[in-house]
Amino acid sequence: MTLEIAIVEDEAELYAARLRSEFPDVVIHAGHTADDVIDRCGGCNVIMGLAQCIPPALVQATPRLRWIQALTTGVDPLIMMDVLDPSVTITSARGIHGPQMSEMAFLFMLDFARDIRAILRDQQNRHWERRPQRLLLDKTVVIVGVGIISEELARRCKAFGMRVVGVSSRASADGFDAMVPRDRLEEAAGQADFLIAIVPYTRETHHLISASVLDAMPRHGVFINIARGPVVDEDALIERLRDGRIAGAGLDTFVEEPLPATSPLWSLDNVIITPHVGGMSDIYAEQILPLLVHNVRAFKEGRMHDLRNLVRG
Repeated sequence: MTLEIAIVEDEAELYAARLRSEFPDVVIHAGHTADDVIDRCGGCNVIMGLAQCIPPALVQATPRLRWIQALTTGVDPLIMMDVLDPSVTITSARGIHGPQMSEMAFLFMLDFARDIRAILRDQQNRHWERRPQRLLLDKTVVIVGVGIISEELARRCKAFGMRVVGVSSRASADGFDAMVPRDRLEEAAGQADFLIAIVPYTRETHHLISASVLDAMPRHGVFINIARGPVVDEDALIERLRDGRIAGAGLDTFVEEPLPATSPLWSLDNVIITPHVGGMSDIYAEQILPLLVHNVRAFKEGRMHDLRNLVRG
């Protein structure tokens, strides 16, 4: 049986070229969007792409589908897709996003600590003002969700002299000073100079960062979301940002994306908005291609148990 793969991604041709060099007998259809490949994937066994960019229509157009390799850590759009047969194996890109996600978290933390936006406005206006400079040293960061990304972030936080608390069912993890279970999230939030969400989005984590969790934060606390938009109660967050009940928020993900121009978040001075770029990097292909090569080889050889980052299958 000929193995056929549909790849949907901005750099799909780059991935396709590398996989063709490793597996010259594999047929690969590459496109930037699902529309680019949907008419060619009738014989495909495999789909690769960002989980949120694999629509139900593409799955339905792939009747021989056996495996989806997500190019993202989060696979919630696939898990929750009604038209996806439960027998289809799903693997993720878990493990490659630690560096870029950690740096995104620090972008937010350093901006709020040093007020970089005000400094840049002063520069633009040729205005000299020496502002207070808040340190990250000895601040407490509470990370909601403990996995590979969180462990990389925790190690970097420790290098800055921060205290790191994890919210997880795990008893311990590298780089963490303390670990508390999820049912004590409000207690942990009460300690947070920075409360960072990195949990996967599931039915159980919907609005995990609730109004009561936000209310438990100190007024100087900053909430950072590099998980998924619906992990936080966005309306409750907006209300507390408007009222100054928390100091600010750094948001890379939102309930609706792209974030509508009508969203109140755009006009709040204590919010930093980035367009869901936390997982991106200038070396993404280099980071993920070893995983793709390994998994395609295992799939071709029928070694399904050797697929890395198995989510379902």
